[in-house]
Amino acid sequence: MKRYGMVIKIKPGKLEEYKRLHANPRPGVIEALRECGRRNFSIYHKDGYLFGYFEYDGDDFEADTKKLREKPIMKKWLALTDPCQQPLETCEEGRWWAFMEELYHHD
Repeated sequence: MKRYGMVIKIKPGKLEEYKRLHANPRPGVIEALRECGRRNFSIYHKDGYLFGYFEYDGDDFEADTKKLREKPIMKKWLALTDPCQQPLETCEEGRWWAFMEELYHHD
């Protein structure tokens, strides 16, 4: 299992819509995340930034990420959530959320 932290900006005026969407995700979104190895997924907000955390328990993160993005339910979900977000200028090319370096962990 590997832990991931990631960050993205929330567009001005979009926080309430983003909260509403995540209060009741579309049916099938959570199942798609689980099928592609994502567990214990959380999103936090602070000062215009969203921080996401999840644990990955698969064997091929890139393949599972591609599989997740290709699922019709995820395409529909991201069509709703992506317009609320703005990637960081320093985000790696080809990514939407910027992955963060884990500096400390305590179990």
